[in-house]
Amino acid sequence: MADENDGPGRRRAPLRDRLMTAGILVLCGFMITGAAIASQGRDLRPETDDMAGLVRSQASHNADQARQVAQMRAKVDQLSKTRVADPGVASSIDALSPGAGLTAVSGNAVRVTLDDAPLDVQPDGIDENLLVVHQQDIQMVVNVLWTGGAQAMTVQGQRVTSTTGIKCVGNTVVLHGVPYAPPYRIEAIGDVPALIKALDESESVSVYKEYVTAYRLGWQVTEVGRVTMPAYKGTLSVSHATPVK
Repeated sequence: MADENDGPGRRRAPLRDRLMTAGILVLCGFMITGAAIASQGRDLRPETDDMAGLVRSQASHNADQARQVAQMRAKVDQLSKTRVADPGVASSIDALSPGAGLTAVSGNAVRVTLDDAPLDVQPDGIDENLLVVHQQDIQMVVNVLWTGGAQAMTVQGQRVTSTTGIKCVGNTVVLHGVPYAPPYRIEAIGDVPALIKALDESESVSVYKEYVTAYRLGWQVTEVGRVTMPAYKGTLSVSHATPVK
């Protein structure tokens, strides 16, 4: 005799299907319980600021290492001078140190500030890479200032030397192992009018200014008066050198 609930579309599921459904529900229960125990009340999703915290930690570590290197190099320099028998050689070392970035220097300076385009600038069909400052943009300004007669230079307050490398990592620029976000400030000590003239006459700068006009990239040149630039505190790894004549 048929059950009163039987009828079209009301057939009971086979026993095997019902057991499988029950098993899946039990397994889900175990998974939810295990996740709750593992999390101990914390969010199991990765924290969005983990990478930023890692960068800050590494930057702090790099700064500590740089200070230690500076202290050790100062001791080595002092020992080297005491062992130099020729006073003329010691005098030459002192004279060349500022040019090598190994001593602090003071003088009138010009500052060039580069910055990414504002976030509301989103032109159709334009690669987003054209809207941010890259390492080659910073290096271009540095090269123009050296060519214009800069006597000393800093990027983001760090002394630039002949061995300084500027690298892009994600949306930041890394200088001497320390990551920086825009805006990027480049300062150069020297004949300020000559430095500004070099920037005005540079073809590379002219090309960059086209993007400044088109996409509102940041570009500012400022006379900052007299500044003091710190000595370079990093390592010196020079494999080849040419004597200065």
